[in-house]
Amino acid sequence: MSEGTRPVALVEHSAVALRQMIATREISPVELLAACIERIETVNPFVNAVTATCFERARDEARAAERAVLRGEPLGLLHGLPLGVKDLEPTAGLLTTFGSPAFRGHVPTQDIELVARLRRAGAIVAGKTNVPEMGAGANSRNPVWGATGNPFDPRLNAGGSSGGSAAALACDMLPVCTGSDTGGSLRIPASKCGVVGFRPSPGVVPSVRKLLGWTPISVVGPMGRSVGDACLQLAATAGMHAGDPLSYPLDPLAFLQPRAAELGRLRVAWTTDFGSCDVDPEIRATFASRIAAMRHLFARCDEVRFELGDVHRCFDVLRAEAFVAGMREAYEKDPASLGENPRANYEMGAGMSLLDSAWAQAEQTRILQRFQATFADYDLVLAPTTPVSPFPWTQSHAQVIDGKAQSNYYRWLALTYVTTLTTHPALTLPCGTDARGMPFGLQVVGPFRGDLQVLSAALALEQAFAADPVLRRPRPDLTALRMTEPALDSIVTAPPPANWREPGFAGGGATSVV
Repeated sequence: MSEGTRPVALVEHSAVALRQMIATREISPVELLAACIERIETVNPFVNAVTATCFERARDEARAAERAVLRGEPLGLLHGLPLGVKDLEPTAGLLTTFGSPAFRGHVPTQDIELVARLRRAGAIVAGKTNVPEMGAGANSRNPVWGATGNPFDPRLNAGGSSGGSAAALACDMLPVCTGSDTGGSLRIPASKCGVVGFRPSPGVVPSVRKLLGWTPISVVGPMGRSVGDACLQLAATAGMHAGDPLSYPLDPLAFLQPRAAELGRLRVAWTTDFGSCDVDPEIRATFASRIAAMRHLFARCDEVRFELGDVHRCFDVLRAEAFVAGMREAYEKDPASLGENPRANYEMGAGMSLLDSAWAQAEQTRILQRFQATFADYDLVLAPTTPVSPFPWTQSHAQVIDGKAQSNYYRWLALTYVTTLTTHPALTLPCGTDARGMPFGLQVVGPFRGDLQVLSAALALEQAFAADPVLRRPRPDLTALRMTEPALDSIVTAPPPANWREPGFAGGGATSVV
């Protein structure tokens, strides 16, 4: 039966549609949660996207959400929708490990503000989603929970650091999942798994866990199976909070249902590499074919050249600063408690001087100023999201791109960390598949503080792509996932960490690399 004619399972409906179905009593939050748990238990063993779970508490909350609907009470934006929370965000009563053995038994007593806002909007936390250790890198594997496999081929990586969230969404395990982004941690896994990831402008969604509150490079933001789903989560989480000094007053509901842009009026610039990023020839060719297939949609669609300065050294310094701030205590107590990547970042930063920091802050300002020149003539910039097709998760990172050795484990993220440095909002949109049949993500970058413009353009592009088999969002074949089970003999079911389950909380297994 074709994709267009087969029955649509409940869990495959968009978050927007599910929320509407709950409001009209077409479905119950209890029914939806049960369907999500069934999908998790069926599919998660093959991709390992969901880690610690709290199904019994979620069932209690789903029953309460059902009663609220039946009583005709006002309902939040996410009322009754099961939620997956990235395992870098503390969750009350539910294990939060950051993928690190040092936090193997860490159960917070409070939700972080992002999670608190989602729960106040009616979302029901069902479990945590997998990450690299301490969020360091774009391959979601760690010593606590193991590796997350790509839903299109679980032998390959799902990206990171929001890899668990992206894979859970792609497999329709959960309708809402959180993400965060420094060098591309929202956009890269979304691209590799065929979903939407939106890096908003700094301060749109408050990020209260970063110790360097004034840095704009780290943000939290929404992921979704569609632009509309991402907008729904954004509307539930945006708005000022004193825990993030970059946040500011805004109307969160402005993000709820943006009007699709008129593509025929947009002036679009495109670049394959921002003048500074290594990109594999296969990805260059795929991106060129996508531009050729969509350029007729726009008023203009021109290749542009960028001269942004020393973006790589700038990102090295600013990233290392954040790791020094967040990990100094742990490192000084026991360097071995940190994994290879977090330790490397800390030691890089510890060896830097005030001169390095001052230069990087000034260079980022110059990068922002140089980037503005393009937006004098164009409304959007399009680029690839990642420079390579997904590679085996057994490989920590892309070591060589287009014949060029990468200088460290995150250099291959340059296509996304360049736009991080500009502080412009950026979204990755599913755009067909690459030459290897894996999802291809189109990075859509908007003007300074132009979050609504990016969302409006992405919504229009998504609508245009839906009718084109080359451009539309690819969907993983979950039957094929099951068929690959014998090939995954390097993954076994492992017990969860000690003390991870609170009384009354339901646990789930995890996969672990051996």
